[in-house]
Amino acid sequence: MTNASILRSAAEQHAIDANCSPDDFARRENVVVISRPDERARKYLTLPQFCSLISYGSNIVASVDERVREFVTRYIEKTDHIEHCFEPTPDLIREFARYGYDSCWQAEYWLPDVDALRALPCRFETRLLEPPDFAGLYRPEWGDALCEKRKYLDVLAVGAYDGGALVGLAGCSADCAAMWQIGVDVLPAYRRQGIAAALTSRLAAEILARGKVPFYCCAWANLGSARNAIRSGFRPAWAELGAVKRESGDKS
Repeated sequence: MTNASILRSAAEQHAIDANCSPDDFARRENVVVISRPDERARKYLTLPQFCSLISYGSNIVASVDERVREFVTRYIEKTDHIEHCFEPTPDLIREFARYGYDSCWQAEYWLPDVDALRALPCRFETRLLEPPDFAGLYRPEWGDALCEKRKYLDVLAVGAYDGGALVGLAGCSADCAAMWQIGVDVLPAYRRQGIAAALTSRLAAEILARGKVPFYCCAWANLGSARNAIRSGFRPAWAELGAVKRESGDKS
């Protein structure tokens, strides 16, 4: 895979998720579309979405409920600074509240740079794990690497072991046909030793070897996770801001 083909795969998947064209993410002008259900979408999404703002850097693609189409169109056109639209402004908060929604999911997404990605060394033993090995690992300390609510999507992991004890785990879920999402956890006593980057980079290389695109997500304020993405050979690819129904709680 090349960086260009990886980026294209992401845009094609996003077009399914957002009900738009892959080319919409590279336009100079903003695009507003109505969100629709699609069985090919990333499995953790609840479609149709009330409002999802997506930017690969050149514009904003907004996939929205018809009720807020006019508002969102005005909202994203009122500034030349794309990044300002990804802040929960009072106007946005008030409009979402009218329909019982809160702005949420301010996140940055990362894709591998094939020129920088390589499996980094780890001072501890590492092991490649597959679904039969996951039994007993669905515990809070590994909640970012594996997801008990959607364990049927967990397909591959890399663990770090100190004397036979698991101290770090990176796992990936087959969230859609072409792309697998990476999450990583390291026990507190073992952090700041390069374990997260070693596991993340090894898992990303394993995913690419299987013909899938690895991707990584972190909240904007999670600087530790962003640093890990950079060390592991990932680069920022797109940003998203979404909405959540107030009574629905966390969708993760």
